[in-house]
Amino acid sequence: MEFRQGDIERMPVSANSADVIVSNCVLNLVPNKNGVFSEIFRVLKPGGHFSISDVVLTGTLPASLQQAAEMYAGCVSGASPKDEYLGLIARNGFQNITVQKEKAIVIPEDILSKYLTPEELSAFKTEQAGILSITVYAEKPATPSCCGPDCCA
Repeated sequence: MEFRQGDIERMPVSANSADVIVSNCVLNLVPNKNGVFSEIFRVLKPGGHFSISDVVLTGTLPASLQQAAEMYAGCVSGASPKDEYLGLIARNGFQNITVQKEKAIVIPEDILSKYLTPEELSAFKTEQAGILSITVYAEKPATPSCCGPDCCA
């Protein structure tokens, strides 16, 4: 095992060099999640995999919650919609994408009421917007999936 400090969108690691990548509640804080999944794909060896624990959303998070520093520190403000998040993983070429764990995160009403008007709080509850902690597993294909000029050599 080796730890390296670097930028998650430009990892200081050679292509096709990592067997496993593990991340815990980090990607939701990165604006360019597509770039991160692309970089993870670059760094993993063919047949390698990742396990990422992160925060995602179902429904819409009110703007006042998205802009609250407390929600950013709690890994909520930067969370993406769950379907979009999983779609980014698939579009970056990963396979065997599995949500291994999923747990609802409940923000207490006294905290929500600091950021939402009573009407917004009611709408938030009615919409059934959800904040979820998920753990996702996915694999980089063991063999290239194309036969273009840069693969199947």
